[in-house]
Amino acid sequence: MASTAVSSGTRRIRRQLPTSPWLFAAPGLLIAGAFILYPFVSTLVNAFTDRRTLVPGEFVGLANFRELLHDDMFWIGLRNSSLYVLGVVPALVLLPLLLALLVHKSIPGITFFRSAFYTPVVASIVVVGLIWVWMLDERGLVNSLLETVGVGRIGFLSDQWLILLSAMAVTVWKGLGYYMIIYLAALANVPRELHEAAAVDGAGPVRRFLSVTVPAVRSTMVLVAALASVAAFKVFSEVYLMAGPSGGPAGEDTTLVMLVQRTGTGLTGRVGYASAISVVVFVVTLVLMLLVLRADRKEES
Repeated sequence: MASTAVSSGTRRIRRQLPTSPWLFAAPGLLIAGAFILYPFVSTLVNAFTDRRTLVPGEFVGLANFRELLHDDMFWIGLRNSSLYVLGVVPALVLLPLLLALLVHKSIPGITFFRSAFYTPVVASIVVVGLIWVWMLDERGLVNSLLETVGVGRIGFLSDQWLILLSAMAVTVWKGLGYYMIIYLAALANVPRELHEAAAVDGAGPVRRFLSVTVPAVRSTMVLVAALASVAAFKVFSEVYLMAGPSGGPAGEDTTLVMLVQRTGTGLTGRVGYASAISVVVFVVTLVLMLLVLRADRKEES
């Protein structure tokens, strides 16, 4: 009797097993489908239409992409987004590693400094941007200090290139703590014996950093480079707050994501054209990640 009950219960569990994992995964799949997959597919479809905000679009083929080739603002946005990657990524790969080395040791009070370095990460980018705008304004704190020491005021928020450099500085400052935590996790797995052996061989701090630390965290550096590259190419908030909605003088500081926002919003927004720009952003970020991963594999081989 008992064996019959056990066997029937086992058969019932086996019948339920094929569907049970899908029931657990269903909420996550629904959220991913609604907020990731559907917008992605919708953007791809709209990129080949002339859809506007209040007007259903018609299929126009590659017309939007052909228009991009003759759009000066698109090339300005592509230039600025590319320069942003070149200016931000090297700093976010190296500086957080050096910062992680400083706070890696367990000494009294080091937790305070770790928390202090991580504070900008959890702060709102809008609040951070407004603080930096106030500091870099013509009558802000930085220019007041420069004038006090006799340097004179600098147009951080009025010059085309200084606006871009100021936005890069904000991005690096805010991202230091985030990538520092990633490096701290990697440094915790580096055997201390390697540093001790290198020190016995007469290697100094710089030599140990180059010959022991860097090879040990190289895979983490690749991860940081990939994450930072994608985030830098898709930059919006920092430049928007520094340069304003117009994108700086004559729109010369506009990035691709700012161009998407400016083109695709409003009652007369060109949703189809903005979607085409979004597709370009997706393709470029995908290529950036593949290049970083390929360089890592090539170095390993």
